[in-house]
Amino acid sequence: MQSIKDKLNLDQLPQHVAIIMDGNGRWAKSRGEERTFGHKNAIKAVREVVNACNEISIPYLTLYTFSSENWNRPNDEVSTLMSLISETLLLEAEEIFSKGLRMHVIGDIDKLPELVRDQMLRLVEITKDNKRGNLILALSYGSQNEILNAVKQISAKVKSGELTEEEITEKVFENHLYTKDFPPVDLLIRTSGEVRISNFLLWQIAYAELQFLEILWPDFGKEDFFKCIYDYQNKERRFGKTSEQLDENI
Repeated sequence: MQSIKDKLNLDQLPQHVAIIMDGNGRWAKSRGEERTFGHKNAIKAVREVVNACNEISIPYLTLYTFSSENWNRPNDEVSTLMSLISETLLLEAEEIFSKGLRMHVIGDIDKLPELVRDQMLRLVEITKDNKRGNLILALSYGSQNEILNAVKQISAKVKSGELTEEEITEKVFENHLYTKDFPPVDLLIRTSGEVRISNFLLWQIAYAELQFLEILWPDFGKEDFFKCIYDYQNKERRFGKTSEQLDENI
């Protein structure tokens, strides 16, 4: 059976793919299990996507791992998620390193348990020289807080005289976001059938293609990911221009 991967134009790949990994709880409940069972079975889908990106050399992959709002979930679920993140970091560290991936983390990581934070920062450090691709985990992340913090930083610089109001540009603003070292998101994927952004990379997805899939995250595999890339390649990205203007630039 031919893979959708074989249909892809490897010269027109998105540089940055972001994924809202949703549906773990419903996947578990449909099997008569607790929500935490879904989280534990979501790791396979993460591996599938990371491997798929590695195979076709997509340089940036951001995964919405734990949102700032997720802290409001039941304590036992939050505790299980933190333990699962810790276990996964330990189990996958060698695999991530051997694939040549560089690990990054964005979000308010000071809120994370010390063990998880230390493991994450250690993995960031040991992979800092890897150049095959970038795996970005959004942990304790909320885009509104990210934007608000950027505004506060810029305001402080204006107040101190380090910046003038006239010097504030989109680029200056972007340089105060968690994602300052990454390109804008080209493709945002959300699983589970929900059609919303959920406070994820609001600035960074300004011109991203958005794909909302019915599949629940634990069932998401390589072929699903390649299908998303194939659909992305069949969209016309105009960035505010008309189709005729794009044709003139060919």
